[in-house]
Amino acid sequence: MESHFRARARSAARAEWGPLLAAVREARAGRTWRAVPMTLAAVALTAFCQLAQNQHWGYGIIQQLGCVRAADPLWVALLRTPLSLFVPALDLPVWGALAQILVVFGIAELVLGRRRTLLIAYTASLAGTLYARLGVAIGPGFPLGLPAADAQVVDTGPSAAVVGLAMAVCWRHRAWLTGALVAALMIAEVLVKANLAGKEHLAAIVAVLALCGAAELRRQAGYGRVRAAPDGEGAWEPG
Repeated sequence: MESHFRARARSAARAEWGPLLAAVREARAGRTWRAVPMTLAAVALTAFCQLAQNQHWGYGIIQQLGCVRAADPLWVALLRTPLSLFVPALDLPVWGALAQILVVFGIAELVLGRRRTLLIAYTASLAGTLYARLGVAIGPGFPLGLPAADAQVVDTGPSAAVVGLAMAVCWRHRAWLTGALVAALMIAEVLVKANLAGKEHLAAIVAVLALCGAAELRRQAGYGRVRAAPDGEGAWEPG
């Protein structure tokens, strides 16, 4: 019975993570760390921002260039959002942010490519930034609302991007159970501690799933176009 259970567990694990692990191995083959230059640059930038914001010469600079609050004018928030992704929260250990970027960004860069990784990361971060403004405007009397005090909360760090990238990777390689687990953990986070960060993670998940769904529909529409063949029969033409 036990060996049968182990066999089924291994089979389920291969079905869930096998395609993703194969894609990672193929993309990384023979290149080691050279396969993820963007991820390494992101780790270095995050470490530098952490160092700078803890120095008297750098705190003000990082605040002006990378710290977003819902109370800021929208244009200011949009200009600061790109760097805010790499500014670790001052009240959390920086090693957590660095580990998140190294693992999740690294996997995403390998299996999604640099451009898609950046697009999804910034989509997730921007979704969180815009949600914070909407939530404060709605007010705490509604389920998606936020208290007015959250408008002054400094909103930085890679967590929303990490959650969004994790969902995109799971979608791309059909790791549905893992994706559902990530979403369930984020929902549990909000239920246990309904803070701004938790709700922004949910906003990031919704935005990334919408982006993945739109891309999937475009792909299916492209494959669904039929090209007339010389003999009069139809041929499938990918988009």
